Amino acid sequence: MAALQVKKCDYTTYRVPASKNLVGGINNRVDATYRRPASGLFSKIRLDYFDEGNFQFRLYFKSGAILLPERNLPEDAPYVVEEYSEIEAAIAHERSLAGAGFFGPVKTVFASKTLRYRILLGSSLFVWQNGTGINAINYYSPTIFRSIGITGSNTGLLTTGVYGIIKLVGALVWLLYLVDTFGRRGVLLLGSVGGAVSMYYIGAYIAIAKPAEHPTTKETPSQMIRPVAFFYLWTVFYSPTWNGTPWVVGAEMFPQHVRTFTQACQAASNWFWGFIITRFTPQMFTAMGYGVYIFFATLMVVSIPFVYFILPETKQIPLERMEELFEPGMKPWKAHDIVMARVHETRQLRNGAVVKHSPSSTSFEKNQEERMERV
Repeated sequence: MAALQVKKCDYTTYRVPASKNLVGGINNRVDATYRRPASGLFSKIRLDYFDEGNFQFRLYFKSGAILLPERNLPEDAPYVVEEYSEIEAAIAHERSLAGAGFFGPVKTVFASKTLRYRILLGSSLFVWQNGTGINAINYYSPTIFRSIGITGSNTGLLTTGVYGIIKLVGALVWLLYLVDTFGRRGVLLLGSVGGAVSMYYIGAYIAIAKPAEHPTTKETPSQMIRPVAFFYLWTVFYSPTWNGTPWVVGAEMFPQHVRTFTQACQAASNWFWGFIITRFTPQMFTAMGYGVYIFFATLMVVSIPFVYFILPETKQIPLERMEELFEPGMKPWKAHDIVMARVHETRQLRNGAVVKHSPSSTSFEKNQEERMERV
């Protein structure tokens, strides 16, 4: 009879929560199927040209034009022709830099000082992401809840399930609104501040109330609600900030010709630091107790100056001009404004040619000006 109870408990406790990982795989597959291609995918678009020495702008968009609906212009508009030509030239240049073969991007990265710096910067984001304590909570949530006084398998499953729902909702809010509204740096700073406050409170509560040392003492509802509420508050701050933003920044800061290698390095960094945290979390709880929460809170505090003084903002920066964020002497906390001013100036020069070509460009120019003013 005992064996049957253990088997049932194992199934409920481990198999069902583990199956939730299927949701991420299904979501990625659907997203990859219907996502609109970005400018970096123009390398897959064929171009016919050099008809009697004149450039003929005929694009083979099998899924419908990419630039044309975005710009609300005819395909032979000077603005569209020039923008497409810049993208094609950038792709050709990048391919010539990387070279052929599996090791081409690897050699290119290690031969460039700025790319080596960027790969170190991108990989270090996953140090701070795991420093929030996310993998300790993901893998040891029953231990986490037990440390704040929650006992019983049903209660533990309920609190863990609510934690997963909050993470999902937070990720959707990040994806649909936050990341492109407040920028990458803004959401990371918000997540670090809010997460640190939440973790400090939980650590202080455990240090003072010592719930694990009084398992038979019946807590009042208010005493139990506060630490659980701050744990969920930590989840609210983490999910729409540090959960996905390092992946976005790690992809944006690299040119296309080396991205296969650099993205592999980002993933390796994430799994390495996730392994370190997961491997030593049980020993940390045994040796440090409430100090584990203080430790993760302090790491989040340390990540604040890192993000502010070292990480440049990449929001709305065209991929073809990402290099300018890392120019020598460019201060990371000012880089975004400087580069966007250059982009705005370039677009103003293009708009002059568009006005002469097509009356339909008026609304496009107005929309572009309004977007730039909001940056």
